[in-house]
Amino acid sequence: MSVSRELVRIRGLRHRYEDGTEALRGVDFSLAAGETVAFLGSNGSGKTTFLLHLNGLLRGEGEVVVAGLPMLDRNLTSIRRKVGLLFQDPDEQLFLPTVLDDVAFAPRQFGWSEEKVQERARTALQQVGLESGWNRPPYHLSAGEKQRAALAGILAMEPDLLALDEPTTHLDPRARRQLIRLLRELPQAKILVTHDLAFAQALATRAVFFEEGRILHDGPLLEVARLTGWDRPE
Repeated sequence: MSVSRELVRIRGLRHRYEDGTEALRGVDFSLAAGETVAFLGSNGSGKTTFLLHLNGLLRGEGEVVVAGLPMLDRNLTSIRRKVGLLFQDPDEQLFLPTVLDDVAFAPRQFGWSEEKVQERARTALQQVGLESGWNRPPYHLSAGEKQRAALAGILAMEPDLLALDEPTTHLDPRARRQLIRLLRELPQAKILVTHDLAFAQALATRAVFFEEGRILHDGPLLEVARLTGWDRPE
């Protein structure tokens, strides 16, 4: 029987913000290559803070290892190529004159040739179904198109992990269905921070439940949802 490669290993992760808020209180977590896991929990429970540690945007105390690389300054560039972080609001990631410019932005930071950058960007746009809209200004896109454009910017780096923070927040039902279909087709491991249990269930079988900076439950998605009351409408 084959053993899945461990892509992420977190041990004893703690983070305290400058105002004294203890956002993470000794979190342990592992993720296998190609695995999809949903992060559940109320606002302020530590989910987004945790995500920001996966590519070094935040640095707390404890062990963070991504694709065998410890979270050290000398490894940051390599780790950030391996972890694609999609923010809740895609407008935070789209800021250049055209969609193609935005998608090509991250690959350009790695010193690749312009030919390689353009190839990666156009391939990523094709993956998300925006190959015909590459020359449009991002502000002309719908919410769903903006989300896909931001995702294309991540895919252009060919990461091993997609970390998505509330990706359905601004989407209408049609755009939400399109995102689910797209994510199902992508081979990368995925972490889905979401309050949308149906969205999580469409993509993940495992869930992690955060509360007050700790992981209280880690197991089968529907079991975790039942134990925490996440399966009951408000």
